[in-house]
Amino acid sequence: MNPTLRIAIDAAIEGAKEIMSVYNHFDGQVEYKEDSSPLTEADKRSHNAIVKVLSSTNIPVLSEEGRDIAYDERKKWDYFWLIDPLDGTKEFIKRNDEFTVNIALIHNHLPEMGVVVLPVKKELYFADVPISQASYLSLENLVMPPDDLLAQAVRLPVTESRPYRIVGSRSHMNEETENFISVIRKEHPDAEIISAGSSLKICMVAHGKADIYPRFGPTMEWDTAAGHAIVLGAGKTIVKTDGTPLVYNKENLLNPYFIVR
Repeated sequence: MNPTLRIAIDAAIEGAKEIMSVYNHFDGQVEYKEDSSPLTEADKRSHNAIVKVLSSTNIPVLSEEGRDIAYDERKKWDYFWLIDPLDGTKEFIKRNDEFTVNIALIHNHLPEMGVVVLPVKKELYFADVPISQASYLSLENLVMPPDDLLAQAVRLPVTESRPYRIVGSRSHMNEETENFISVIRKEHPDAEIISAGSSLKICMVAHGKADIYPRFGPTMEWDTAAGHAIVLGAGKTIVKTDGTPLVYNKENLLNPYFIVR
């Protein structure tokens, strides 16, 4: 295993541990940021744990819960870590278990490496796209030597016989998404629609549990970058509605609408 990937995995696991230490005793206390998005103690503790582990790489970090870094500084970066310490804070607050830790390594505007951990389910998705050109899912045991982790991981996608499946956001379903789904139903009249939270939706397409994820609502770069790498490793794509690739480290970190398939 690439040593840098191992560091990213370790960082994500440490973040997950901090999240669960709060989740197991969550008292419902929530702060709100300037954009009205929720913030919990788990977000902050996960951020601190991840940054501490990633600091050994000497690669700059851009985090949802970190300081606001000016574009004039960011645009000089060839490589940087892009992290969401707790993706799906709303799911965390609702206690539905569908929240993740997202860590991506970005190189020249594209994700080269991605790690996504589901803390409650102890699921670990990881990909090192330039080296392995593959994505993997490790279940249950997050703490093991790198060789063992690779040996027991499942390579993605996993094929299964099922109806065509569309995955959508549990918290954000709008008219544009519904219109897109109605078009898909003309080709796949028996298509199933399933809902999920956080970057789990992207990972479900990479895994093979879903065929397409249309996102016609607001997301930020740290919401998608790690999952994007997992999708690429699984031989799938995330593109804007015009078919061009989703890119990172823009001046405005808001993502355009996109489709995962």
